[in-house]
Amino acid sequence: MKKIFSIGIIGAWLVFIFISIAYPQERKDLPLKKQVQGEVAADSNQYVIGAEDILYIHVWNEENMSRTVPVRMDGKITMPLLDEVQAAGLTPLQLKEVLIKRLKEFIETANISVTVTEANSFKVYVSGQVRTPGIYRLRSETSLVQIIVMAGGFTEWANQKKILIIRKESGKEKRITVNYKKILMGDDPSSNIILRPGDTIIVP
Repeated sequence: MKKIFSIGIIGAWLVFIFISIAYPQERKDLPLKKQVQGEVAADSNQYVIGAEDILYIHVWNEENMSRTVPVRMDGKITMPLLDEVQAAGLTPLQLKEVLIKRLKEFIETANISVTVTEANSFKVYVSGQVRTPGIYRLRSETSLVQIIVMAGGFTEWANQKKILIIRKESGKEKRITVNYKKILMGDDPSSNIILRPGDTIIVP
């Protein structure tokens, strides 16, 4: 009887230790998930609105004016009373100021908030000798080094000295060749280019 009782106590103690170890681990995982979700949120101070983004515009005490609007391919949105408003190229805070000025004719003290609910415009394309090539939607300022990390790093055959960035500027195609190894060694940190929407990164 004593032997059975002792075994029972030992078993209960082992279960308690297991729960104590497992539960803190579960708690540690929770902030990590929140952090990952936070990384993909458009930043109202830095994010530049572009075509295909979805915005929620809330005009306080004017529910008929509040609505979710898509940014058209011409960069404009449609709002009641205002008709068309240029949104692409502005941050949400800048668009807010534009809307307040435009609405003064109809609402003397308009209180407006602009939220990017879907950030679809900032896309870059990564191809060649990276582990996960594809289309990457960015939510904040991203450098060449950061996009390579996001793409899983290089394959063993990658030529890191001749990474090609293809960019469109004023309707013309611009080609930039970057030596990735010099960036990492600190020899040419200025080559760690900040990416722009539509950039194509090719790793030969």
